[in-house]
Amino acid sequence: MTGTQSQFRSALLDPEARPPDGLRDAQGRPAIKRFDVYRNNVTVALIEALGTAFPVLHKLLGTQNFDHLARLFARAHPPETPLMMHYGAAMPAFLEGFAPLSHIAYLPDVARLELALRRSYHAADAPEFDAGRLGAVSPDALMASTLTLAPAVELIASRWPLVDIWRFNTIDDAPKPRASAQSALITRAAFDPEPHPLDPAQTEWVARIMSGASLAAAQDAAGAIDAAFDLTPLLSLLIQNNAIADVTTPKE
Repeated sequence: MTGTQSQFRSALLDPEARPPDGLRDAQGRPAIKRFDVYRNNVTVALIEALGTAFPVLHKLLGTQNFDHLARLFARAHPPETPLMMHYGAAMPAFLEGFAPLSHIAYLPDVARLELALRRSYHAADAPEFDAGRLGAVSPDALMASTLTLAPAVELIASRWPLVDIWRFNTIDDAPKPRASAQSALITRAAFDPEPHPLDPAQTEWVARIMSGASLAAAQDAAGAIDAAFDLTPLLSLLIQNNAIADVTTPKE
């Protein structure tokens, strides 16, 4: 980017900045008013893009507050690529440092969840997994095995009732969020990703599996959090939602 391009970009996102020098209309006159209109249109477009990207965040804050937040965010974090599908990746960190909203401490995790849902939607498809492969090995071999999860699988660890908050703001007649920690496991069984609530032990198990740990190591880590941890419901959830891409046993 040249100095002139950098100046143009900076002025485009800052309403207090003077238009770049040398801007002229077709008649050779200074194009200050045209630039101001264009600058306003760009800002409005970015605010609308962020509203589409973070619908739950928008609902939680209300249009006026969200638009103010989005305007500040767009000035601090302009798009880095023409592909807008993942625009807003810096929103969670931006919210964590945004003092006026520090009293709503779960907002950064809501933003992380909405970003993860978009990543999951655009992730590559995984080959169909034959769940019978899990039953074809001995229990000891299975516990020593590792799982590869599908590219669309995302895990957002949270100390807030994250999935309950998301459902309450997206699904009619959804119950109010419970007062307990609840992480989000995102799967994509078909076309649309879906978040599933996980308790702390389940969250630890999935995190260990995603890091390459064996089922036994993940089981031990989850059991250290909850001695009554039962893998069966979680494994069933993964299988039913096409979340497992492959299994690697010690013999392979």
